Amino acid sequence: MLNVHYLLSEPSSPSLSPVLSCSSGIQADDDLKSMFVGTVMRKIKSRTWKKQRYFRLQEDCMTIWYKSKKTGNAHSTFSVGDVEAVREGHQSEVLLSIADEFPPDRCFTLVFRGRRGNLDLVAESAGEAQSWIKGIRKLIDNLENMGQREKLDQWICDWFKRADKNRDGQMNFKEVRDLLKMMNVDMNEHHALRLFTVTAHSRPTYRTLGDDEFVLFYKMLTQREDVLRVFQEYSGDGQKLTLQDLKDFLREEQLHEDGVQQYALKLIERYEPSDTAKMWQAMTFDGFLMYLSSSEGSISNPTMVDLYQDMTQPLCHYFISSSHNTYLLEDQIRGHSSVEGYIRALKRGCRCVEVDCWDGPNGEPIVYHGHTFTSKIFFKDVVTVLGNYAFKASQYPVILSIENHCSIEQQKVMAQHLTQILGDKLLKSPLDGKIPIGLPSPEDLKGKILLKGKKIGGLENSMNGVVDDPLMGEVSDEEETQRLSKELSDCVVYCKSVHFSSFKHSQIHSKFYEISSFTESKARKHIREAGAEFVLHNARQLSRVYPSGLRTDSSNFNPQDMWNAGCQIVALNFQTAGVEMDLNDGLFSQNGHCGYVLKPTFMRNTDERFDPENPQNRDGYKPLSLSVQVISGQQLPKVNIKEGSIIDPLVRVEIHGVPLDQAKQETRYIDNNGFNPVWYDMLQFTIHVPELALVRFVVEDYDKTSKNDFVGQFTLPFTCIQPGYRHIHLLSKDGTSIPPSSLFVHVRITKLT
Repeated sequence: MLNVHYLLSEPSSPSLSPVLSCSSGIQADDDLKSMFVGTVMRKIKSRTWKKQRYFRLQEDCMTIWYKSKKTGNAHSTFSVGDVEAVREGHQSEVLLSIADEFPPDRCFTLVFRGRRGNLDLVAESAGEAQSWIKGIRKLIDNLENMGQREKLDQWICDWFKRADKNRDGQMNFKEVRDLLKMMNVDMNEHHALRLFTVTAHSRPTYRTLGDDEFVLFYKMLTQREDVLRVFQEYSGDGQKLTLQDLKDFLREEQLHEDGVQQYALKLIERYEPSDTAKMWQAMTFDGFLMYLSSSEGSISNPTMVDLYQDMTQPLCHYFISSSHNTYLLEDQIRGHSSVEGYIRALKRGCRCVEVDCWDGPNGEPIVYHGHTFTSKIFFKDVVTVLGNYAFKASQYPVILSIENHCSIEQQKVMAQHLTQILGDKLLKSPLDGKIPIGLPSPEDLKGKILLKGKKIGGLENSMNGVVDDPLMGEVSDEEETQRLSKELSDCVVYCKSVHFSSFKHSQIHSKFYEISSFTESKARKHIREAGAEFVLHNARQLSRVYPSGLRTDSSNFNPQDMWNAGCQIVALNFQTAGVEMDLNDGLFSQNGHCGYVLKPTFMRNTDERFDPENPQNRDGYKPLSLSVQVISGQQLPKVNIKEGSIIDPLVRVEIHGVPLDQAKQETRYIDNNGFNPVWYDMLQFTIHVPELALVRFVVEDYDKTSKNDFVGQFTLPFTCIQPGYRHIHLLSKDGTSIPPSSLFVHVRITKLT
């Protein structure tokens, strides 16, 4: 039995108002009732690290509180909003390592968003485990179904709880003032006191705010004057937008052309909170703000976030989301190898993952970064994870890029694992059984895993039953010359790894199913010296670019340079956050996050000549002007934990594209206001190749003595931008959302004459 006496030291929670508490329907749920009471479970970090922790769901249905019996009053919390998924059973390496000790029905794993590590838990009974598994999943679903207004209320309440140290549900003005500083607000104290007094008027003493009054106080404090200006410009009476007013706004500002009346009515029905206004086919300011804060008011075109591209083109006509050394969670020298790297990459829509295979103990191939101190995992475990997770985020094909250093004997074991574990998912022969004349499409290959590696002879030979000498197969730059097993060779169909000689040689001798790998430096050299030839090469066959071996810290190169030349498989270290992964996430945020983005027509057509270094020479050259007025920011996160520190935000807009398009401009910085800074600064750019351009919005905390601190960012393809008044919902360094942090901008795109 576990000792539960220490749980009595947990502070009791007061009854909370409806704003802070769960809805009555959720509170009545048996699983959540059990979570409210609390449970003692084992937190597992390794086979030898297994510690008791008491876990309890707080009344806000958002926070999970836990503590150890040995650390006095110290405790930790995490938000349900940070949990991406719950895995049942032995679904992590840590829980697999103790599978002989605890049955799977008592084990589960909480997977967090971004790059945060998993939390592996073992309950005392299968019933308790199920209560937490089902309960957390219900809370995640509830959170995902929240509207913008509910999410904002929840965010405000989370701050209130954080500042309510004695947990009595009340705050005086000094506490509220301190809380505002925690929330990045530095404002006129007299104004804040006046609003505080007005809001507290319903209380007998007028000296404290409860949680619901604090929400009201906060909303009065954050009145959106910037949005109100736009609303009143189009409102005939300053109180509402009639249907005609709204249509005028949609046509003149948002540049909607077709079906404007139907669209306006849809917006009123969807976002207007007042039934009376709905009845009059009108929109109040609240409805207008809700529309502008929604996905339809976002800078990203919702129709292009969904799958919208032609998926029936040959595989080489797409950019493919690709990972380098996928097994590594850290650096390239001493980093931890884990199947979690594959799970994370695949769930982010990655469609090309890599394994470095070496001879392992007892005849079992292992995966690690050879000749280094990185830890090792079994190849069969990687294949199992690939089979389980390959098609959760996208149904389109996954390429398994094998860097093969194994003996013939262990290559046979690799082929056996691939065939037995993946079954029909592994593509082992051309789709129609005939000798193909070109690469199939992502649509043709849905649900299939393709092996990229060395192959004995050509695809034609293997289909005709001709077996070449295993010593004759060409190899890529990353691999050693050695013997190749026929069993593993037979698993390679459309992605045969070959050494690259020259573009002229490739044009004459290369087959469509051959793929060459380039280090970043070699790829850059080819782009500089023969950019147009590289683009043509990539219109015919696949290319893969990978980071330099000198990047031992798992840093990344700029993928945009490689996409400019049409390289499809641009492999990045997914474990390393930064501008390079922001660009990757931005490019693949479109087309249903499926991991495939169709290249522009001029990069697919072998009759056209496109040189990324001289884009103005191409047919159909039509440069565009991009104007961005950065109007305001909302609830920007703190970056400095120092008490009383408030950010001085500035916004930088970056254009990433062909060299002629590379540009960046900044707004001025605003002193001490991360809460509701206002700029109205205009930034202008010329875009020469809009089809390849990405636009990155970055918020930084200005520092005159040292490097600015990163606050948030959002990156999207230029072609996915919606014009007009738009909100940009910011992401953290890890690429996860940080609601309700946003920017408000006005965007115009015009043709240059």
